[in-house]
Amino acid sequence: MASDSSHCPSRALTNTPLHLIASIIPSSSVPLRNKNADYVAPTPQNTPLSNAPLTREALSRPTVGTIGEENEDGAELTGALQNLDLSGLVENRLGNLVGRSSGYIESLPPHIKRRLEGLKGLQVDHTKIEAEFQKEILELEKKYATRYAPLYERRSAIVNGQEEPTKEEVLKGEASEADEEDEDEEEKTSYADVETPADAEKGIPEFWLTALKNHVALSELIEEKDEEALKALIDVRMTYLTDASGFKLEFVFDPSKNEFFTNKSLTKTYYYQDEIGYSGDLVYDHAEGCEIDWKEGKDLTHKVETKKQRNKNTNQTRTVKRSVPTSSVFNFFNPPKPPKGDEADETTDFDEIDERLELDYQIGEDLKDRIIPRAVDYFSGKALAYEDLDDDDFEDEDDEDEDEEDDDDEEERPRSTASQMAGSQDPQECKHQ
Repeated sequence: MASDSSHCPSRALTNTPLHLIASIIPSSSVPLRNKNADYVAPTPQNTPLSNAPLTREALSRPTVGTIGEENEDGAELTGALQNLDLSGLVENRLGNLVGRSSGYIESLPPHIKRRLEGLKGLQVDHTKIEAEFQKEILELEKKYATRYAPLYERRSAIVNGQEEPTKEEVLKGEASEADEEDEDEEEKTSYADVETPADAEKGIPEFWLTALKNHVALSELIEEKDEEALKALIDVRMTYLTDASGFKLEFVFDPSKNEFFTNKSLTKTYYYQDEIGYSGDLVYDHAEGCEIDWKEGKDLTHKVETKKQRNKNTNQTRTVKRSVPTSSVFNFFNPPKPPKGDEADETTDFDEIDERLELDYQIGEDLKDRIIPRAVDYFSGKALAYEDLDDDDFEDEDDEDEDEEDDDDEEERPRSTASQMAGSQDPQECKHQ
C-alpha cells in the first residue's frame, strides 16, 4: 500500500507541458476514490496507508517566465497562469490518470511481448520461493520463542517479587550499562551485594504500567483513569499460534489488585493471511480481541451521561442516563475491522478506518517485537532513545520561547487518532484462568 513517488500529482503536473494540462481539465467532478474498493491490510512491517486523496496543497502550480511586455492597461504580464487555480481544476482528472497505461507495452511487437511473459513466469517461481522463505522465518521465530520463554518467566518472577535476581544477573546488567557509558564518567556503585530488607516491598511496583507508558503510541491510548487498572498488570506475554498463522498477546492481571474487571487475563490475537504480500511480507488478515467482564460501574470504555427531559404535556421532568463509548486503552481488546460488502456506504470514512487499522497492527507488532522482549528498557526509558521520531517532534531552538508563549493562550488540542481508537466488532469471550 505504499505510495509510489512516480504517481505523485505534484511531480506529474510540474513535468507536464501546458498544452497537455489544458487537455485534462475536467468538465465535471470525478470521484477521487472508489469507496467500495477491496481493503488490503497492512503488513507486519507496518506498510504505510493507502495513497492519500489529492489536495490542493499536494499539487504544484506550473508557472511561466515573465513575458516582459505590458498590456493596454499598463500591467506587466508576470505569468500567464499565475491567477489560474489549476490545482482545483485538474485534481479530479489526475486522480483517474494515476496507474493508467501509457500504451507503451501494447505497442511492443509480439516477440518482445513473448519475452515479457517469460519474465512473468520467472517472477511466479520467485514468488513461490519467497513465500517459502517467509514461512521458514516464521518457523525460526517460533523456535527461538521457546528459548526466550525461560527468560521471560524469570523476569516475571523478579518483577512480581516471587524471586530475587542473582548476583551474577546483577553483574551482567551493570556490565552492559558500563559498556554503553562514556569512559570519563565516574564509576557507578555496584548493587550486586546489596541485601534486601525483610520488610521491603516485593518486586518492582508498576513495572508494566511504566513500560507501556514509555511507548509512544500506547502512551496516547492510556488515559489517566486507565492507570489504576493497569497497576494490577503483572505480565504481558506473546505466543505463536499452532493451528493458524499469527500470534496471541496475553495481558495477565493480579485479581487481588484489580478492582475493575474479573478477568484474570485479557487476550488479543493477530492472524496473518495464507498468501504472501506483493512485497514478499506476511500480511495481516484481522485481529480478534476478547470480552472484558467489567465490575458494576467500573467499565473504563464507557461513561454515563445524565440528561434531563421535559414532558411537553405534563411539563414534568425526568432524568435519563445512558452509557456512551469513551477513550480508553482497553478499547485495544475490541479491535476495528473494515466494512465488508454492503456494510460500506457513502458515509464510510475509509481513510479513518485505514488509520485505525494501521495503528492497531503497529501496536501489536511493537508489543511482540519490542516491548515484550525489551520491557526493562521501556521501564527505564532507555528504549526511547531508539524510538522512530517524526520530524514534527523536533523544533528549532530559536522558536522555543515563542512556542511557549503561544502555548499559554492555546486551547486544548484534540487528541490524536491513537487516543480516539475504539472497537467496532463484537469481541470474543476472554479466557478465565
